[in-house]
Amino acid sequence: MQSATGIKPPNATCQVYLRAVHDSLDILGGKWKIAILGALKFGNRRFKDLQREVNGITAKMLSKELKELEMNQLVKRTVYDSKPVAVEYELTHYGASLDEVLDALMNWGLAHRKRIMVKK
Repeated sequence: MQSATGIKPPNATCQVYLRAVHDSLDILGGKWKIAILGALKFGNRRFKDLQREVNGITAKMLSKELKELEMNQLVKRTVYDSKPVAVEYELTHYGASLDEVLDALMNWGLAHRKRIMVKK
């Protein structure tokens, strides 16, 4: 049904879908979060290890992103009582629930790269 202006009112199902997508992007969006989660998918990492694996990220940005991922319960930070103090990051069980999403993004990215490289 259209309104008097001729514009269809928003579909409730579409609105719920888009809200969920926006919520996901709010948590995972940006240049670094997916890369950090992808690195942690392969096991626990110390801060410097993550910084080396996530090519191009600064220490300040990595720290900020890890805090946000921890706040959203996707990453767990463990401080070990050692000299010097060691800090390790790992995916939480909740963070591991993103495995299918990360795999889908990786598969799509590989297919896209292959498609684009053929076109050139």
